[in-house]
Amino acid sequence: MIKELPTARTRRLRPAGRRPAAVALACALLTGCAAGGAGPAAGDPDELVKAAVQRLTDTCLIRQGLVPPRSTPGRPSGTGDGRVSAALFGTGPAELSLALPTGHVVRAHTDGCLAAAQQRLYGDQPGWFRASVVVNNLRPEADHTHRDLAEVRARHRAEIADWQRLRAHAVTEATTVLKTPPPKGNPPA
Repeated sequence: MIKELPTARTRRLRPAGRRPAAVALACALLTGCAAGGAGPAAGDPDELVKAAVQRLTDTCLIRQGLVPPRSTPGRPSGTGDGRVSAALFGTGPAELSLALPTGHVVRAHTDGCLAAAQQRLYGDQPGWFRASVVVNNLRPEADHTHRDLAEVRARHRAEIADWQRLRAHAVTEATTVLKTPPPKGNPPA
């Protein structure tokens, strides 16, 4: 089964009102690894990539003098800070956009710490965006078009192959990122 991480600050234009869920999902991605503390499970590519994304986004935010968006004892959460959100997800009009057969349009930024982490891990953030959005929406496409999931997968063989290739690249890069010691110093309070 293909699992995927959010690509960036994802927003559906139809139906309206989905933005808070996308932000919550991205924040969950960034905070999910903080709870375990011991690091990603050995051999679990999802956890490995999540941990690398967290390391890269935290480092990016800290370099900008911002607190990563999760609570730790004695340090407030930065999730409500608009500066943190802008630095993490990017600003201005989204540069990447893909219309799905369901009628939804998914957009993402190419700036921001999350986009930089994706570029570092996948080596092709726009390619990863396209492949992951298509792969993550195979079931909704099948439901919307009244087709069997196998038929929809067959129609998207190229995107699935791209997803697998880019995902393998991300797992290799994540291993390198996590073996490299994090930057020294404490994040700002």
